[in-house]
Amino acid sequence: MLLLVGLGNPGTKHQNHRHNLGFMTLDRLVERYSFGPWRRRFQGQVADGRLGGRRAMALKPGTFMNLSGQSVGAAARYFHVSGKDIVVFHDEIDLAPGKIRVKLGGGTAGHNGLRSIDSHMGPDFRRVRVGVGHPGNKAQVQRYLLRDFPKRDKVWLDPLLDAVIEAAEYLAKDDDPGFSTKVALLRQPPKPSKPAPTSATTPD
Repeated sequence: MLLLVGLGNPGTKHQNHRHNLGFMTLDRLVERYSFGPWRRRFQGQVADGRLGGRRAMALKPGTFMNLSGQSVGAAARYFHVSGKDIVVFHDEIDLAPGKIRVKLGGGTAGHNGLRSIDSHMGPDFRRVRVGVGHPGNKAQVQRYLLRDFPKRDKVWLDPLLDAVIEAAEYLAKDDDPGFSTKVALLRQPPKPSKPAPTSATTPD
């Protein structure tokens, strides 16, 4: 059993915020891999499906970001899921926009959702960190995260999320390096085609 968690805040007014990048990712994953419909459970919304040949459950906590661990902990205990089988998708201000990193365990870097999960389950769960950049001033972080992505960010955001979803089956196979490599390859610009050779001609 694989537990796929997207972090965000519930409600339509939050749905396009930078801080809701985890929800955005999970919505696309559920659609791409034809999971079942969303339904209420574990203080959030869940959808069942399969990913990379494994049974998987997508979970969007409905408890607001700073209480996400209540929802994740309840689901993990019910299904007896260990940390390595929990994959949390979340925004990361310490990474440049469009950058992505995968890691098992570690600190929370001030992320309230991660801090809450850590408090309920400990730090040994997998994180897919999706960079949204930093506003440059610590005092502006909360306002920055609780704002919609500007239209100009669509240039990198949509291709990045498409690549993450396309490569997600590697996560189900516990192949985090393979996931990262696949995302990088999918995001490489196509190589320019070589011009067709021309036959040399000599004047009459």
